[in-house]
Amino acid sequence: MANCESTPAGDGSRRSIGLASAVAIGIGGMVGGGIFAVLGLSIELARGAAPIAFLIAGGVALLTATSYARLSVAYPSRGGTVTFLNETFGPGVFVGGLNVLLWLSYVVMISLYAAAFAGYAASLLPGRPSTVVYHLLLTAIIVVVAILNVARASVVGRAEEWIVVAKLAILCLVVATAFHGVGWTRLSPSKWADPLAIVGGGMVIFVAYEGFELISNAAEDVRDPRRTLPRALYLSVGIVIVLYILVAVVTVGVLSTSQVRNASSYVLAEAARPGLGEVGFVLVAVAALLSTTSAINATLYGTARLSWTIARSGELPEALDKKIWGRPVEGLLVTTGLTLVVANAFNLNSIALTGSAAFLIIFAAVNTAAARLAKRRVHRILAVTAAVACVASLVALVLEEWPRNPWGVVIVGGLVAGSFAIEFVYRRFTGRILPAHLASSSTTSSGGSGGVSDNGNH
Repeated sequence: MANCESTPAGDGSRRSIGLASAVAIGIGGMVGGGIFAVLGLSIELARGAAPIAFLIAGGVALLTATSYARLSVAYPSRGGTVTFLNETFGPGVFVGGLNVLLWLSYVVMISLYAAAFAGYAASLLPGRPSTVVYHLLLTAIIVVVAILNVARASVVGRAEEWIVVAKLAILCLVVATAFHGVGWTRLSPSKWADPLAIVGGGMVIFVAYEGFELISNAAEDVRDPRRTLPRALYLSVGIVIVLYILVAVVTVGVLSTSQVRNASSYVLAEAARPGLGEVGFVLVAVAALLSTTSAINATLYGTARLSWTIARSGELPEALDKKIWGRPVEGLLVTTGLTLVVANAFNLNSIALTGSAAFLIIFAAVNTAAARLAKRRVHRILAVTAAVACVASLVALVLEEWPRNPWGVVIVGGLVAGSFAIEFVYRRFTGRILPAHLASSSTTSSGGSGGVSDNGNH
């Protein structure tokens, strides 16, 4: 696990992140490419109940955030999810498989963001761009961002805070200008899909909530983490839930079902057209391009380091444990190559399904970890409830998607089985195990607490 040693409690000078900045990290992680990529898919499933679907998905995310809050306080490190799983279940094949699945899940997320970028970029081109143009755009953005990472260019990174502010402002502008034109009959229960489809629609959009866990990766740099981390997690998820519900309300309320279907890959830009005209369409499309580019950059950067972290813990090949120029370039190149394959081989629906399903599995494991380590009964019950919610949501997603997208469900199964198979075969033939100094590092970093702190601040 990379740099598991936490900042000493007395060294406040190194803790530079306050509550507002931590909330910004969470919101920036969630309001990335996901909402731009899969809003149309979710509405097609849930129809008039899309706001309810967003609320259900947000509820699962908020429950899971409670587990991340307690685990982040107990084990403050940049390892985040990897640290939580290793600390709870130990460095075996089970955790190794989950960590490989986490890595591959981020590869899927980068593919999703790239697909969203290509969809919005194509919407700005004259005529109806061909599939070849779409794949060229998709490939180009992945390669360009990877080159920027290798070249140590930080233009996108320096602009990240401004991009977060800009996309939030634009989303709020779309909601404000479109709200007066909402056709409320389109949101009436008579326009809702069946309950399973509503939950399925919520779980398809679940990838748009993935990202709040990034707050836990910044735990070492957060001031007063015992109070700040839980508050930042709850606030960021809560704010995004409200924002997404409003976006769903105006999108469903101003666009017909056929309009949503025809503009599925750029539906948010289409939703801006009634209130803001062509200027609104272009404004949202440009915001989507900036947002997805920054999401690709941040996720590719983080995933390359995640692969290095997992390799360092003995769960991936040693080649990924080596750095070039002080950075995990090999991990970056491998991640980029896998992303290019996934993004070009599968359609948006299958990518979104795979991403949501994979993170529901990961979050179920994290919630289970929180339940095992919780000292108070009420917090144990809350964590178990969150784990059950993740599993139930996964089942609902698979049942809903199987009739309409069986190939996507097969891909999900293949990804999960492949992750554990990779880990099993790798360990069987290499005999690598978690190095002793790493196995104990995060325990040391947590002050030897041995459990999740359950104080009242959570």
